[in-house]
Amino acid sequence: MPIAMHIPDGFLDGGTAALAAVPAVIAVGWGLRTAGRTLDESRVPLLGVLAAFIFAAQMLNFPVAGGTSGHFLGATLAAVLLGPWLACLVMAVVLATQALAFADGGITALGANVLNMGVLGAVFAGAAVGAAVKLLRPSRTTYLAVVGAVAWAAVMIGAAATSLELAVSGTVPLGTVLPAMLGVHALIGIGEAVVTVTAVSAVLASRPDLIAVGDPDRMTAGAAPQPARI
Repeated sequence: MPIAMHIPDGFLDGGTAALAAVPAVIAVGWGLRTAGRTLDESRVPLLGVLAAFIFAAQMLNFPVAGGTSGHFLGATLAAVLLGPWLACLVMAVVLATQALAFADGGITALGANVLNMGVLGAVFAGAAVGAAVKLLRPSRTTYLAVVGAVAWAAVMIGAAATSLELAVSGTVPLGTVLPAMLGVHALIGIGEAVVTVTAVSAVLASRPDLIAVGDPDRMTAGAAPQPARI
């Protein structure tokens, strides 16, 4: 039974694969439009560096319970540093490269994989962290706790979406795949949260101006006042 979020070819029927691809294409298209309107020269290198980091991190698996393994996804980290729509674009590039160059995830399932591992997590993370910043005006510690919780939840949302797509395609019953996927990815999500919080903490300490979803002025002692970019 599949318990990974990288869906291979043949695991989704044509209708489900096409339906999942629609929101993925829309989100990536909006990311391209956002890049054209808002991206300046100072932030272009960040997209490349972040895409390379997420790509490399996704290639490194860590063991979880039951002899299975998991890997970092990166959607929350990308959303925090770039905003949700540019994060969708970066995640699509990473996942497409993996599918085309390394056969990690099927070509016919690429839209579903981009949706599950990129779009859903990035949009959720951007909305959830942005809402927390507005409502709580968090300190640095609280902000990092929110980022960690959101990173974990984003993994669970992607796992649930993958389970639903597999069940609708008739690959495996929902009652079988959903508990298995959520159980494994609850542990994978902890690793996701640790890596995301560590990376965001490092950025806050060295380059708080790179935080796109947050309030660097409030979270960085002695920093010059700057508006929150959400």
